[in-house]
Amino acid sequence: MKLEFEKMHGIGNDFVVLAKPAMSFTLRPEEIRRIADRRFGIGCDQVLIAAEADGDDADVTMQIFNADGSSAKQCGNGIRCFAQFVRDRGIVANPSSIRVATPSGVVVADFLQDGRVRANLGPPDFNPAAIPMRVGAQRDSYPLRLDGEEFTIGAVSMGNPHAVIIVDDAESAPVSSAGPKIQTHDWFPDGVNVGFLQLLSRDRVRLRVFERGVGETLACGSGACAAVAVGVRRDLLDRCVRVDLNGGSLDIEWEDDQAPMWMTGPSTRVFQGEIEL
Repeated sequence: MKLEFEKMHGIGNDFVVLAKPAMSFTLRPEEIRRIADRRFGIGCDQVLIAAEADGDDADVTMQIFNADGSSAKQCGNGIRCFAQFVRDRGIVANPSSIRVATPSGVVVADFLQDGRVRANLGPPDFNPAAIPMRVGAQRDSYPLRLDGEEFTIGAVSMGNPHAVIIVDDAESAPVSSAGPKIQTHDWFPDGVNVGFLQLLSRDRVRLRVFERGVGETLACGSGACAAVAVGVRRDLLDRCVRVDLNGGSLDIEWEDDQAPMWMTGPSTRVFQGEIEL
């Protein structure tokens, strides 16, 4: 089976984007892993597949798969790249705004005049059952003891689960050591994305994210939203924040507690080609 693809990235968080033709296809986890492999495949953090929308509330459906072959419910940077892909390919004709059905709900992506894409990722959900997270009552922060060290985490769902830890210095944060252990902690039955957040000012932060099924990535859009949501919840941040990640910066807006979070950033085409599976 030969598949046409496009390689894209959103500030370093990279994707292989595919479109289902009239003759549909299904990829097995081992095929996803081969596509994502940076030595034997194309190489990416996630594989995104465009499919026909099921109803009238969306223009197109986005399927999301992590590099390890597992499925994902949301991908903030992926939304921007995916929206650019389906517009450029003529899959969706609207030149200014696209409604994308994801496993966690419909996301609206707007194309700005400066070339960036602004996406509505919905409101954050701090309910432990929604994350999901095995704790008692909902709190703004939770003490988590790990290998004799205590981490204070904020937890939130952005359509996918996030744990956010505020650190003094993101560069020296224990991303590679604590990240995998928190990701698989018993508190999180579905795993969790782990963000290490450094506060630079009330409107600017530095963030590193250890993602489920991927490891540390250069950027994480939903993680940026989660970090800002946790910071606002604890009155540490304003509602418009620039988030600096390893691959670049995103602008996050959250008007009020009931409002959706908006993420603005670039989407970049790298190359296109064909892969035989």
